[in-house]
Amino acid sequence: MTVTVATHSGPFHADDVLAWTLLCCFVDADARLVRTRDPAELAKADIVLDVGGIYDPSKRRFDHHQSSYAGPLSSAGMVLTWLADDERIDRKLAQQLRLRLVDYGDAVDNGVVAPRLGVPCFPNMVRATNQLASEHAEFDKAFLHAAKLADVLVRGIVAGFEAQKVATALVLGAMKNAEEAGRAVMFMDRYCNWKEIYFAHGGESHPTDYVIHPATDGSWRIVCIPPKEGDFGQKKPLPLAWAGLSNAELSNIVGVDGAVFCHKNRFIAVFETREAAIKTLEIHGMMYRANSE
Repeated sequence: MTVTVATHSGPFHADDVLAWTLLCCFVDADARLVRTRDPAELAKADIVLDVGGIYDPSKRRFDHHQSSYAGPLSSAGMVLTWLADDERIDRKLAQQLRLRLVDYGDAVDNGVVAPRLGVPCFPNMVRATNQLASEHAEFDKAFLHAAKLADVLVRGIVAGFEAQKVATALVLGAMKNAEEAGRAVMFMDRYCNWKEIYFAHGGESHPTDYVIHPATDGSWRIVCIPPKEGDFGQKKPLPLAWAGLSNAELSNIVGVDGAVFCHKNRFIAVFETREAAIKTLEIHGMMYRANSE
């Protein structure tokens, strides 16, 4: 049976938009939305968000405005907590959603922080979406526009969470193989978001300086590993002589055909093939840690 979800009518905020989106993603993709403040209509709804003066997950009521609630959550955080407690969502995924999206929306809605103008955070995006409504009746349509944005963000975080499971095995395997072989280079046969995993598993002290991985355009890249997560430096930058060169000029310098480009800041170099990237590091004594120091 289709779930009916009610929230307040009129202007909306990030929390009610996110709460609705979370329910669509994890409870009922075909849920029916009712935007009203009519107590009779709220009473008939299966789930009520951000209105009604009740926080009771057992009754699926998620409001945070009443004086009886003094916690840090908004309707979005309340719904996410219920989804995790009710085992409708993996707790680790719930934590990612909190860190990347929901906690900030909760804090903004409760007046703990104010979103900075000019920063395209989700609360600011929702605020802008409200401007699509010039009359009260148009807020329902504007709400659904905002929900489409939220849906993309939530599904992207979910996709990233699932991809990270696969990436963890890939990165840990590459770290192990490099260390056992005494290499300063990690080989990965496909690209993934490796830095967070790498540094979460001892990357700062790991004896690797570079990563070789494919790009979406079919090229292969030598990427310098930063000394710590979030650092824009490199454990060991690429040679100064390569900086800013491309194509034949770079190939002549590195001594290998198929060189495409080296960034002027020496943190990445692009090659046509995996073999060209590997051969370049071998020629310049950068493949093994003892040689690269």
